[in-house]
Amino acid sequence: MTATDTIAAVATAQGRGALGIVRASGPAVPALLRRVVGALTPPRHASYRQFRSADGQLIDAGLVVYFPAPASFTGEDVCEFHTHGNPVLLQELLQELCRHGARPAHPGEFSERAFRNGKLDLAQAEAIADLIESRSLRAARSALRTLQGEFSDRIHAIADALTSARVAFEGAIDFPDEISAEALAASEIPRIDALRKRMQTLLVTARQGARLNTGANVAIVGAPNVGKSTLLNRLARAEKAIVSALPGTTRDIVEVDTLIGDMEVRLSDTAGMRDTHDPLEREGIRRASEVMGKADLILLLTDTASLVDTQTLFAALGQPPSAAVPVLVVHNKIDTYTHPAERTVHAEVQHVFISAKDGDGIDLLTTTLGSLLGVDAADENEFVARSRHVVALEQALGELGPLDQTFATVAPELAAECLRQAAEALRMIVGGGGSEELLGEIFSRFCIGK
Repeated sequence: MTATDTIAAVATAQGRGALGIVRASGPAVPALLRRVVGALTPPRHASYRQFRSADGQLIDAGLVVYFPAPASFTGEDVCEFHTHGNPVLLQELLQELCRHGARPAHPGEFSERAFRNGKLDLAQAEAIADLIESRSLRAARSALRTLQGEFSDRIHAIADALTSARVAFEGAIDFPDEISAEALAASEIPRIDALRKRMQTLLVTARQGARLNTGANVAIVGAPNVGKSTLLNRLARAEKAIVSALPGTTRDIVEVDTLIGDMEVRLSDTAGMRDTHDPLEREGIRRASEVMGKADLILLLTDTASLVDTQTLFAALGQPPSAAVPVLVVHNKIDTYTHPAERTVHAEVQHVFISAKDGDGIDLLTTTLGSLLGVDAADENEFVARSRHVVALEQALGELGPLDQTFATVAPELAAECLRQAAEALRMIVGGGGSEELLGEIFSRFCIGK
């Protein structure tokens, strides 16, 4: 990409502060520097200069840094003006740049130019936004690892290996007399199986990274009057939901964002599930079922010490759980149990005993929630991912699904196609073959100046 226009934007957050930055990128940058500061400053050195308008009026004074192409963030000529953080001054400087050859940048346009000029791949570009928007130190560190290319390197390595295997099968198609399909399948399928295992491991890590990036959804479900709203308030540390002894009080979904360890979690208090003829309550139950379908974890609340299995509990509520979603059974109201010893007996990973009213057992509950959501699974190989990365990995694994030795021997041309499709799905993560619509959607969510 060779841009013919020059873009400019305020790169610091809105509002007043000690410092503010206006950045510009494009072929007109040298001319802009001469206009505003009177000279082309030394490359990659912070120079103190006065910033003036075309009629000689002083706008401000501060540092200016010039990054000649291609050694810049975007790969183009870039300059940054470091001023006092007054929005009036920043806007005046931006307008002055636009009067002399620049135009206001679109959201994410600096990062998009960096991607198009080969400075970043798409996963790294997305990690810039994730790093800026991280709400915990763990998320920020994981985003930084993605920005540094750790995730992309793994994707490239697997995609390249899949392409090598595809080339081998295409050779068998082109030269069937010289290359035995059976012998080729015997040598390549074990390698493909190893790649499949690497992809499965990467998928688990990507799912965790996506959850760390966007937060986890936890649905609190159960029969009426088991204490769902009380528990929501206890976990949120605020009175967010109305608590009443009357059954059916919660009709709509009450959502609260909180932190479990280093992970942001959205708790959803749902309508009590039961047979009812009340149309409003039935709509609340329908919405509760939708929330369960989108949850990363279902917190099934009961007010009994009985350890019936989850299938029986959900059957009583009329909503079967998804096998892919973990379920934590929480036995509430232990302060009312006839036999206090039942509070801790059978306190297994999937069963926790609490009193949402007085807080007994809440620490154990949050620890168990964190364990199920992977809060305690942080390691130096963790990276931030997005839902589209997870979908692409799932698609790539799906393409490899039918590949075994018999399939590859009988139909090497189909094996080659499966490998090609799998590699293409992976390369979509880093931007290979990405559509303009996809790129536009991704970068439009960035801030202006990013």
